[in-house]
Amino acid sequence: MNNEKCCTEITEEFQNSGKEKLHSWLNKSLKILLTDGRILVGNFLCTDRDANIILGACLEYMNEEDLVQPDSSRTLGLVMIPGRHIVSIHINASLANDYL
Repeated sequence: MNNEKCCTEITEEFQNSGKEKLHSWLNKSLKILLTDGRILVGNFLCTDRDANIILGACLEYMNEEDLVQPDSSRTLGLVMIPGRHIVSIHINASLANDYL
């Protein structure tokens, strides 16, 4: 019984730290690499339990090299990115801050 209580406390602590981390990312600039190689840069607005992400003021780049070319982006605005298509997420990427 005591061991069960300990595991519950650890799980709640882990969930709270995860929520705090997500909360600290709100309105921060994210750079997200997709499975097809595209890169989306925008402001983090929300997520859900399926790891879908909503970005605002989003720009699309076809590859990493396009990030350094100012006219190579396409404006998308508000987007929903399915979690299954996300390869990596970078928070406050210096290139993202330069172009937003």
